[in-house]
Amino acid sequence: MNQILRQKFPLSRSSYIRKEFPNLVSKGKVIRRKDGRLDEFNCPSTLRNNIRCHGFTSGAIDRTPFSKENENIEVKQTTTRKSRIPDDGKTLSHFITNNQSDTSGTSSSIIDDNGPKPMSARILDEEDLELLTKSSTSTLDHLKLQVQNREQHTRIIKFHLKTYGCQMNVSDSDIVRSILLSHAEKHTFHQDNTIQFVETMEEMDADVLLTNTCAIRENAESKVWNRLRELRAHDSKFPLENIRPRDDLIQSQISENIPDMRNKNWKTAGSSNFIGSRRKKNKNSQKRIIGVLGCMAERLKEDMFKDGTADLIVGPDAYRDLPSLIHSLIPPPHNTAQNGSDDIVEKAVNVQLSFDETYADITPVRSDPNDVSAFVSVMRGCNNMCSYCVVPFTRGRERSRELASIVEEATKLYESGNVKEIVLLGQNVNSYHDRSESAKLAKPILTAGANTNFKEQNRNGYQTSNPGFSNLYQLRGGAGYYFSDLVEAISDISPELRVRFTSPHPKDYPPELLSLMAERHNVCNQLHMPAQSGSTSVLERMRRGYTREAYLELIDDARSAIPDLAISSDFITGFCGETNQEHADTVSLMEQVVYDQAYMFAYSMRGKTHANRTMVDDISDTVKGQRLQEIINTFRSSIQQRNDEMEVGKVRLVLVEGDSRKSTKDKRVWGGRTDQNKRILFPVKAPRNSAYENDGGEGNNSLPSPQCFSEDSIRSVISTLESSGLTSTDAIYNLVQSPKVNINIGDYAAVLVTEARGHTLRGRLLFQTTMKSFQEMGIGASANG
Repeated sequence: MNQILRQKFPLSRSSYIRKEFPNLVSKGKVIRRKDGRLDEFNCPSTLRNNIRCHGFTSGAIDRTPFSKENENIEVKQTTTRKSRIPDDGKTLSHFITNNQSDTSGTSSSIIDDNGPKPMSARILDEEDLELLTKSSTSTLDHLKLQVQNREQHTRIIKFHLKTYGCQMNVSDSDIVRSILLSHAEKHTFHQDNTIQFVETMEEMDADVLLTNTCAIRENAESKVWNRLRELRAHDSKFPLENIRPRDDLIQSQISENIPDMRNKNWKTAGSSNFIGSRRKKNKNSQKRIIGVLGCMAERLKEDMFKDGTADLIVGPDAYRDLPSLIHSLIPPPHNTAQNGSDDIVEKAVNVQLSFDETYADITPVRSDPNDVSAFVSVMRGCNNMCSYCVVPFTRGRERSRELASIVEEATKLYESGNVKEIVLLGQNVNSYHDRSESAKLAKPILTAGANTNFKEQNRNGYQTSNPGFSNLYQLRGGAGYYFSDLVEAISDISPELRVRFTSPHPKDYPPELLSLMAERHNVCNQLHMPAQSGSTSVLERMRRGYTREAYLELIDDARSAIPDLAISSDFITGFCGETNQEHADTVSLMEQVVYDQAYMFAYSMRGKTHANRTMVDDISDTVKGQRLQEIINTFRSSIQQRNDEMEVGKVRLVLVEGDSRKSTKDKRVWGGRTDQNKRILFPVKAPRNSAYENDGGEGNNSLPSPQCFSEDSIRSVISTLESSGLTSTDAIYNLVQSPKVNINIGDYAAVLVTEARGHTLRGRLLFQTTMKSFQEMGIGASANG
């Protein structure tokens, strides 16, 4: 009996009372309220030593064994200490009879001569009921209901999520967060126990450690491997039972059951998406679940389990199964472990790629809800099959969301009041094509001639950037919405909503898209055009589908169509068989185009790719490093020169993002991004006589919004200078006397660029404005692309 009680009530009676009933104190064997009155309380240790304990008597405990003959015997005084509480004559049977009307489970309100008194008692188990079989049927029914209510409880599972890689991984992490936080499912081993996920920012406070990974380069994977080893080592040194106190409620719901699972053998679950094997474990260990998500999980699959660094592997198309996979690794409650022990698994994996999964029905939960910029995933996968790229093997085939669902998500983000910029995401974002039935009806295929074959009909509606671009994937085109339709729809949400997109392919910039960007002031004047190499022969081996000449023609077309355009690019140096001349072609391309931003890397062979199967990685790491440094130096020198010529002295429209990382209370520096996606920093000051100045500005919460001139004041100055009534000196005097307004995170501001340091700008805050007004005033129109 004592062993059973220890399992059910791990805390001592006194500890349990102090923990669950702070308004009660235990003195000897009598339970009293602090005000001296007895509380009606059903002690959790009712069955200890086969005795009855309750708080209705002037004594304390009836040590008479429980039996039918003594069922109605009143509790006698068994202590020599004089009771300070009068005998009210009530017995345990009297309490049970009066409590039959309570069907609320663990709490109720009982009325007696002294008025209502709260009762919050821990309820009994089924094994407890076996010792109460002599009670009436109605009492048993009531206690059974209490047992059912106790079993239907929620277990809290804390998870921590860390993200590596591109913007798509950030967006995927938001999807994972949404799936877990909105999930409440019956436990696999006990259908009356639900599991609820809660995110924690502290890694070692988490029960589940998730890492969303990148597989595009070997260096990215090395970082993940190092992290997994560190997590496992730290988990061994600092197990959960040492991190959390034993009387923590969440700990008591989770950790008390973990040792029961750890000494079990684990095996393969009944689905082809699960794997497992046997391993002996320390029965007292309390290991965290370490999960690997994303591209690296998809590429390496079960190999991620080596060295015991991971317990859970989930590919980018299987996030919906993540709660179930975690459930399979979580130990069951005490009273159900023996029933489901044969089904316990220790490792789980689902890396099945999908032809149609887009997570369109899931509303992402952003890590920073106050961020002024938000990612919206519009398509997944890639069909380009470049010879060096692993993305088609880790992300699968291209599939696009319906346009209506994307517009709905972007609208909700903008209407939330925080988001002022939408970034459309996709592995090949400008290949977007909504082929849903509604889209086909809205934009059908144009009527083809009688002699048009099927392939030409299917291509109807699709156009490459220029004739110098080709597609390895031939089944493009057909009815439905294309990327230019999507950009137009998003920009129609509000003239004050910025629209960007990444990551595109150079082949999918048709003239229609460039014209739309030139017409819409809220579609940012910035394009990402990943060249990868400046050599036509290398581009051919890469299977990029264009030549150097076709790429340069696209650059000229874009800059002609869109004034004040900023262009960024990607470059890979040291690709298979790259000669010195081919490398020199890349350097000359960078010097000719003069990019505003560039992402440069040494080539890293990836498994399963066309290059891995048909080519040899014959460039040494030393040569790759030298060539990489050369193109980095080329970019740095060109960008400094371009920004000095094209940015310094210009007034830029900036979306304010708030304090920069180097901002201090004594020297506040705010930052934001220009329409060209360039980072710009500018100093701000607190308003005069503010509380910040008076109290020294302690703490970020006390920092007031900085102030600047309003748009109306600037308009007045411009109007004055254009008229002949006043001199410019008078206009400036009037401006100085104008009242200032607060400028907040998420506002648009006009900032004068005063300095360029590489691709980061520095400037001076001029005035608050709107996107539409800034364009109407034409302040930045003199800048050239």
